[in-house]
Amino acid sequence: MKAVPITKTKHESSRQMMPADANPMLNVYGGSIMKYIDEVAAVVAIRHARAKSVTASIERMDFLEPVLVGDLLLLKAALIYTGTTSMVVGVRVEAENLSTGKRVKTGSCYLTFVALDDRGRPHAVPPVEPATPEEKKWFERGRKLYELRKAILAAEKAR
Repeated sequence: MKAVPITKTKHESSRQMMPADANPMLNVYGGSIMKYIDEVAAVVAIRHARAKSVTASIERMDFLEPVLVGDLLLLKAALIYTGTTSMVVGVRVEAENLSTGKRVKTGSCYLTFVALDDRGRPHAVPPVEPATPEEKKWFERGRKLYELRKAILAAEKAR
């Protein structure tokens, strides 16, 4: 399969945060944000694989700044690494105060997806190829996460 440039895998999404997304103090629930992260990452994975793709893992998620009702949640995702059937997607999360225009990074997360064929079995995916120095850093981070996840799964199977 021909390698795909990381730039071709990028996808952005936004949505205004509503009261249903938040607690009584009008702070958006972390779980709501994680749901939207999973959705945008799934678009990247499915588009790349051109096949069903399921979330296999979500790496550490730190919430750096609060997101408030009324803020525009911006999700910027890209496929940063591929295995044979798995894909690591990085997502950057920002919040924009629509009244002031001020944007802040509120978090980031890495998710691993596995592509599936029509029978639900792992399906091969095209590799991704970094082009810029920044993409090469992403690729290396994705490779390390991929290898760490494989090692953890192997250790758990050995128990």
